[in-house]
Amino acid sequence: MGYGEVITRSYDRQIDRARVEDLERRCEVGPAERVFLFTDTLGDPICRIRNSPMYKMLVAELDRELVGVIQGSIKQVTVQKPHEDLAKVGYVLGLRVAPLHRRKGIGSSLVCKLEEWFTSNDVDYAYMATEKDNEASVKLFVNKLGYVNFRTPAILVHPVNNRMFHTPSNVQIRKLKIEEAENLYYKFMASTEFFPYDIGNILRNKLSLGTWVAYPRGEIVGEFGSNGQIFPKSWAMVSVWNSGELFKLREGPLSGKMVRTLCQFVHNMASTKSKDCKVIVTEVGGSDALRLHIPHWKLLSCPEDLWCIKALKNEKKKTLRELTKIPPTIALFVDPREV
Repeated sequence: MGYGEVITRSYDRQIDRARVEDLERRCEVGPAERVFLFTDTLGDPICRIRNSPMYKMLVAELDRELVGVIQGSIKQVTVQKPHEDLAKVGYVLGLRVAPLHRRKGIGSSLVCKLEEWFTSNDVDYAYMATEKDNEASVKLFVNKLGYVNFRTPAILVHPVNNRMFHTPSNVQIRKLKIEEAENLYYKFMASTEFFPYDIGNILRNKLSLGTWVAYPRGEIVGEFGSNGQIFPKSWAMVSVWNSGELFKLREGPLSGKMVRTLCQFVHNMASTKSKDCKVIVTEVGGSDALRLHIPHWKLLSCPEDLWCIKALKNEKKKTLRELTKIPPTIALFVDPREV
């Protein structure tokens, strides 16, 4: 039986929403040997990209059947090349192809169409994330579409339950004002790989639950990080997105204890203030010693996620070769809008 031509177009909520949700339900996500995850978008298929500065969703149709979807977002981030600089990057995510229509070129066609949108918006690099052992995804992006392996962060998942963690009495936890948190991010993380230029928009987003710092009790008088103030020898900072995603900053010999205390604090907050929160997800750089202090279940976690990247401009290809040769920095910024 022959097939018609695959048509790729922009997502239309009025006619595509129900069909995209049905396709999501038929496509499992996650390492098969551990657990299957199914994406529930709660009636909003573009919820994963809606909060990005620029975003787009494409769908593929074959004989009037919706057989594929893909999403993309654009932002400015810090890259190391080898000197820190800003670059415009496009993130490829949410690629789904109906199980009965795989290996027909639908996935590669959707990626290429999304890259055309990136190029029309002057994007320097496209990147994507997948499980390291997802052979089909790696073959598509690396072997066929010219992406190269870039970084291998770890995704750490911890279930939320009714058991409250005890936080040490000698550790002070304080919620920061948005302006304070923004200043600290720029001061300590602006040179971190993939640090977003619009960090202020993330912190001010309605889905951001706030930013907290932890430090030894009694070491700070007044506002944390105010002008001219000396920082404590050990401290940590965590910002919480309502999906449970955490992005962190820590300093000092006892920073591991501070991070662990903040993770326990977030668990307690999720347990008491959000009846719908079932897990806390943290993504950190693969070589980040911080991961040793973050509570997580191995069964639910992915110790080596894979980020792949591709230069979309000829003048950026040499830079990309240099970029991939640079040893990964300890810290890697994971944008909660893209989880």
